[in-house]
Amino acid sequence: MLEKIQIVKQRFDEVNDLIIQPDIISDQKRYIKLNKEYKDLKIIVDKGIIYKELLDNITEAEEIIADGSDAEMTEMAKMQLEDSKAQLPKIEEDIRFLLIPKDPDDAKNVVVEVRAGTGGDEASIFAGDLYRMYSKYCSDKKWSVDVVNMSEGTSGGFKEIIFEVSGEDVYGTMKFEAGVHRVQRVPQTETQGRVHTSAATVMVLPEAEEIDFELDMTEVRIERTTSTGPGGQSVNTTYSAIKLHHEPTGMIVSCQDQKSSHKNLEKALKVLRSRLYERELEKQRAADSEKRKSMVSSGDRSAKIRTYNYPQGRVTDHRIGLTLYDLSNIINGDIQKIIDELMLAENTELLKANDDVI
Repeated sequence: MLEKIQIVKQRFDEVNDLIIQPDIISDQKRYIKLNKEYKDLKIIVDKGIIYKELLDNITEAEEIIADGSDAEMTEMAKMQLEDSKAQLPKIEEDIRFLLIPKDPDDAKNVVVEVRAGTGGDEASIFAGDLYRMYSKYCSDKKWSVDVVNMSEGTSGGFKEIIFEVSGEDVYGTMKFEAGVHRVQRVPQTETQGRVHTSAATVMVLPEAEEIDFELDMTEVRIERTTSTGPGGQSVNTTYSAIKLHHEPTGMIVSCQDQKSSHKNLEKALKVLRSRLYERELEKQRAADSEKRKSMVSSGDRSAKIRTYNYPQGRVTDHRIGLTLYDLSNIINGDIQKIIDELMLAENTELLKANDDVI
């Protein structure tokens, strides 16, 4: 492990020198990327310093005990040895997890798409519940949420809502939410008190920059229309709504959230680029079937990942068999405890697949 830490330390020193170079500072994208790498490497280097100190303490204590010439020093050395050996496994485990190769997309912002599935009006209401859950969670994380497009349900909620989330390591956290979410409860319109099952699909796309995915604009047809729905005086009077048609794939992206046609176009292009980028990532995941099998965040849209059972006040994540009787808090944004368990499960699987890390 010391060898691996030393390799990380060498790279840390290189990055430390690079980020103060004028040409790097002037290149904003490169500077941000290197600064992020610096922070990630520093965590490992700092842990490595603690690890090395513990090993030195153990060696020193063992030497004093072996000498045995000073009874008081020997007793203190025994206490130091016991304390250092007790701390060592936790530090080793922390470093093992930190040394797992990170997904470069984990640091990205995301585009989240929530769509009502089976269940009619109740599915739309549930999609609205999920959007509010994520909004509150993101607010607690100090992440910003920006709606791109929405289609409201006839009885509340959304048939579809697309929104951007910006912050630190957003994709690395939110990717675990991709899949089919199922709700079991008595709808407000149900007169006989029967429990209905409805579903909504969540897609979490890493936001693709132009450097990640080059979009050929000759393949994109731009349609400008008037906005529809609530929105004030500009609705139905200006051609600010944007609909993009990506000819090769048949993908269609709409955006009418902003009054400015230019801003709507910018947002729509961001969503289209992210969708196309995610398609490429999906091909890579499919090619590496073993890796996909081990990842709880594979993002299989057809997979039922979580059930929210209102009569029992229960939330179950089916990927790891986790059941929590805390539905009220979870649906109000307290999902970190679920994500933490999913991260732990994924890291454990990745450790098994990366035994050569140590």
